[in-house]
Amino acid sequence: MRQVAIYGKGGIGKSTTTQNLTAGLGEMGKKIMIVGCDPKADSTRLILGGLAQKTVLDTLREEGDDIELDTVLKVGYAGIKGVESGGPEPGVGCAGRGIITSISLLERLGAYEADLDYVFYDVLGEVVCGGFAMPIREGKAQEIYIVCSGEMMALYAANNISKGISKYANTGGVRLGGLICNSRKVDGEAELVAAVAKEIGTQMIHFVPRDNAVQKAEINKKTVIDFSPTEPQADEYRQLARKIDGNDMFIVPKPMTIDRLEEILMEHGILD
Repeated sequence: MRQVAIYGKGGIGKSTTTQNLTAGLGEMGKKIMIVGCDPKADSTRLILGGLAQKTVLDTLREEGDDIELDTVLKVGYAGIKGVESGGPEPGVGCAGRGIITSISLLERLGAYEADLDYVFYDVLGEVVCGGFAMPIREGKAQEIYIVCSGEMMALYAANNISKGISKYANTGGVRLGGLICNSRKVDGEAELVAAVAKEIGTQMIHFVPRDNAVQKAEINKKTVIDFSPTEPQADEYRQLARKIDGNDMFIVPKPMTIDRLEEILMEHGILD
């Protein structure tokens, strides 16, 4: 069983990328569970056809510890299982603790079945606290993919996340599998992201072009592969799925100094 965490700057498209990617893996016959690690609880929405998933934390608050697995785990497209950690009530507590609580509960309830090929953790934002770094720190995630774009702040975040991976590489055994460029149509975007990946010591595993087919599918509460399987964009996610399934490049990243990152951005015309 491969345990994969998807990180990236807030708003970069991690949840959309994760669900479309897992749809591609599901289409290949892989058995998958997605653990949504975001208080917004939108990490499984497209896989489950828009179902308002009851979160682990909400369930624990309402029903106590004695709950059944199928109360918090639902099955969607291609048999993909989805769980949403949820978060504390607004203004109360640490959202990161919800991740710790959820994973512990899933382990106790037997969600990590032996026949699973993949568990994906869709993690909120950047490595901003111990809770959000938990899949890295505790060795729950064996491999990390960072979703980014050619935008400056997305690349700053990718470099920052690389620092977190590097920090926990020896204790948790986690490795970086590559950068996924979720295009924002920045000039020279693919070349820039590839250059940043090379500097960190990894690869741009796939360039996902920007396409309105993604938004159309989301409006219909589905992934592109489910809603429009013949769209070119569906094939992009299939390619990404195949590349991740066959990936054998897992490294301890070498995060850059801010000065070096800005040099690369200037070389590619981003910080003129």
